[in-house]
Amino acid sequence: MNIQEEWELHKPKKKTWGRFLRVIFGRTTFVITALLIQFITLLYSFQWLSEHVFYLYGGFVGLSAVVVIYIINKNQNPSYQLSWIIPVLVFPVFGALFYLFVEAQPGTRMIDRRLKANIEETKPFLKQQHQVMERLYRESRGTARLAYYMNEYGGYPIWENTSAQYFPLGDDMYPVLLEELKKAERYIFMEYFIVEKGEMWNTILEILKEKAASGVEVRFMYDGMCSLTLVPYGYPKQLEQYGIRCKMFSPVRPVLSSAQNNRDHRKITVIDGHTAFTGGINLADEYINRKVRFGHWKDTAIMLKGDAVTGFLMMFLQMWNITEHQADDYVRYLCKPDYQYPAGLDRSGFAMPYGDSPLDNEPVGQHVYMDILNESRYYVHMMTPYLILDSDMITSLTFAAKRGIETIIIMPHIPDKIYAYLLARSYYAELLQAGVKIYEYTPGFVHAKVFTSDDTKAVVGSINMDYRSLHLHFECAVYLYRNPAVQQAEADFQATLKQCQEITQQDCKNYPIPKKIAGKVLRLFAPLM
Repeated sequence: MNIQEEWELHKPKKKTWGRFLRVIFGRTTFVITALLIQFITLLYSFQWLSEHVFYLYGGFVGLSAVVVIYIINKNQNPSYQLSWIIPVLVFPVFGALFYLFVEAQPGTRMIDRRLKANIEETKPFLKQQHQVMERLYRESRGTARLAYYMNEYGGYPIWENTSAQYFPLGDDMYPVLLEELKKAERYIFMEYFIVEKGEMWNTILEILKEKAASGVEVRFMYDGMCSLTLVPYGYPKQLEQYGIRCKMFSPVRPVLSSAQNNRDHRKITVIDGHTAFTGGINLADEYINRKVRFGHWKDTAIMLKGDAVTGFLMMFLQMWNITEHQADDYVRYLCKPDYQYPAGLDRSGFAMPYGDSPLDNEPVGQHVYMDILNESRYYVHMMTPYLILDSDMITSLTFAAKRGIETIIIMPHIPDKIYAYLLARSYYAELLQAGVKIYEYTPGFVHAKVFTSDDTKAVVGSINMDYRSLHLHFECAVYLYRNPAVQQAEADFQATLKQCQEITQQDCKNYPIPKKIAGKVLRLFAPLM
């Protein structure tokens, strides 16, 4: 045997066994095995389902029937009920289970329970003064009946001794708000739907930081939707470093929850118990036209000084204390009895701040709008960014016009949401046919939420004419009767009307058919959007 033959005989053998083990226990084999197991499982599942599909489907159909009966008998808006019934019937499995999931949310129930407790705590400070109601009855029995309803079912009284200054634009409100914040001596409470870094918020924040450093109590609350795109999720902790107590309402979390549907859409500032701001204006630069998004931004606000500020004060504390474990000392936040209001304030007429909760099944925001429409004698003028109506609002609007009341709505010409505009356009023809006049603000986007009627009544606040504001969001506004600010709001409406184009029946006929169809389809699900 030569050297070569000996080497071939004794050289190391290939590790065939190791290779075999690597193949058996390798990643590829594992993946293939897992896929085979899944495939076999699916085959057996389909076989089992094919044998029992009749019973399963029958069970879900029965469940859907029970859910539909429950929805029909629940005390809810009929349009909202219909929007749930359709998906439950069309998709009996998914629709029924999803509805049950939404109804059983513990987060929503917790907010409802805590808010009701807070409302009970603030009742002693929101008692209706009998002498005010007596004077209101002498002025207008219709308005007095509305005030009675709002006190009994909304928990908010009507006040006297309150001045109101109306702002036709955010540009007008902004410098006044800054000056009032600088005057704060005891506290500043702010609650807003949107806050975004920019000129407006940065300037306000600097004032809040200075006030907090000087011993003024500063609380700031904003809706949790802002954390998605506008401010960091941990923004409250950042503000707390400046001495500002801050919290998000209903932070958005990566879980499916119906609580995420009820947003805090309110805009409130309360200073020392004697001054309050509300309206449609959030804390972002487009609201003061420092940033152009949808043309010129038309928005409104109002400043109150006087007794009615207590309504907004308690409104804020009710929401703030939802997540608190100890009640506030409410008395300390009332306006001091010795506070001297600036000379020359016209505090005539009546003012009624009010809030609206989606959890109490009492749509006070919608009822106020409907009362104005139903009680009007000469005109009702409205500005709203959205027009998504239920049957009750349609009836009130059309009936007012059919009674010969001048009923005019100003809408945006440049929309911020295309689906909302398509929905709004789907109502135009019906309203126009009844005599309602519709105008669109050609310079840009109307974000104002304003009602005026008969030179005596006005509403300024955060409440849009859509399902979200009227039924799903936390909202606020102030109702004014024979207050000088009513004339200011009506004058602004007339000035805005001159910058609008009227929508005619011919415009509705010429509207593209695909958009008409899209709007009609969207109406089926409008309450859920």
